[in-house]
Amino acid sequence: MSLTGTPFLYTAVVLTIVALILPLVLWSRLRGPKAVRVAARALMLLFAQATAVTLVFVMVNNENNLYDNWADLLGTGNHVQQAADLGKNGTGNISLNRLPKVKQAFDPATGPGMRSAGQVMVTQLKGRVSGVNAEVYVWTPPQYKEAAYRHKKFPVVELLPGWPGSAKAWFGSMKVTQQLEPLMKSGRIAPFILVAPRYNLLAGVDTGCANISGTVNADTWLSIDVPKMVMDNFRAQSAPQGWGVAGYSAGAHCAVKLAVAHPDRYQAAVSMSGYNDPIGERNSLAAQSVALREANNPYLLLKKAATPPPISMYLSGESGDGYEAGVALEQIAKAPTSVHVVFLPRSDGGHTMALWRPQVKTVFRWLTLEMGKNRPHTKSGTTTPHGRSNAGSTHAELASGTASRAGATRKR
Repeated sequence: MSLTGTPFLYTAVVLTIVALILPLVLWSRLRGPKAVRVAARALMLLFAQATAVTLVFVMVNNENNLYDNWADLLGTGNHVQQAADLGKNGTGNISLNRLPKVKQAFDPATGPGMRSAGQVMVTQLKGRVSGVNAEVYVWTPPQYKEAAYRHKKFPVVELLPGWPGSAKAWFGSMKVTQQLEPLMKSGRIAPFILVAPRYNLLAGVDTGCANISGTVNADTWLSIDVPKMVMDNFRAQSAPQGWGVAGYSAGAHCAVKLAVAHPDRYQAAVSMSGYNDPIGERNSLAAQSVALREANNPYLLLKKAATPPPISMYLSGESGDGYEAGVALEQIAKAPTSVHVVFLPRSDGGHTMALWRPQVKTVFRWLTLEMGKNRPHTKSGTTTPHGRSNAGSTHAELASGTASRAGATRKR
């Protein structure tokens, strides 16, 4: 039975009802020795508690898409076939232009939000460069099948969830297609192809969107294998001009890191409640050593860049949860790098879908403007003063990569 399926939810509801009725019916009717009656009553109470907890978990999981299947929940899933040392650029010195085209078969995706605004499709992709074998979800805009657009190539936005989190979350909990389809039809938002690859590749840990020889090549999976597959199978614009990447929480950190590290692959990045130092997610593999933290900290990558990358970044967050990380990037950005920081008051919500879901339309309006330009404009910023940074660390510590592991808090 699927972890996220309706049958499992209904089963949990029925079992919870049964668990509540059993004590009412049988409590005073139990017969036998006192020890047997006490044990039976204790089992009924434990059964009631277990079913109640299970029901709450199922409802929360369905709402937030934290775990996609039983393997993710139980920590038995592993989508890495191999993790060769691919070098600094993540290609292993392979000429990507010479790789044969990746032809994939796609099936209708199942789950919440997958059919509500056009059918989301899914394929199992074996990454030729990264060594990752995982699913990728793709949604094409309303115009994609219209005769007037049959020769048009469309811009693409890669969507990344938090950790733990499912690639389905953008279509289910975030309701991205339901929100954007009407705006695309009316022309108020550009018709983007939306791509949501599996982000959680190893059991029990966040890859930190990093390439770690012998462990995982998450960066290459997201920035090389997935885009190549999309461009080989759909009328998608080429990188970097036609590609953006967006995420929330751990996925937000990843989105900014990918854009800053690979301006040849992405033009724009969106971060909602993200962080710069990988220590912002204490279960991140990229936080395991100083060298990995520095190599995957977008603040340090941007600061050390020999030439400012021609990318645009949109970063939103509350004080202590994403805002300071955005301001840190804004302060060091130089043209043609563009950074737009949005301060969100705590009254808007916490580190949850309730905060991120309402930002979808605004984010894609921004992407429509930025990705329609030949190059990003000069940086823009905010004047709101700094507050405490993510994970209990100061702004300077988190930005520079010197925050302590003890100050880290788990992000979703």
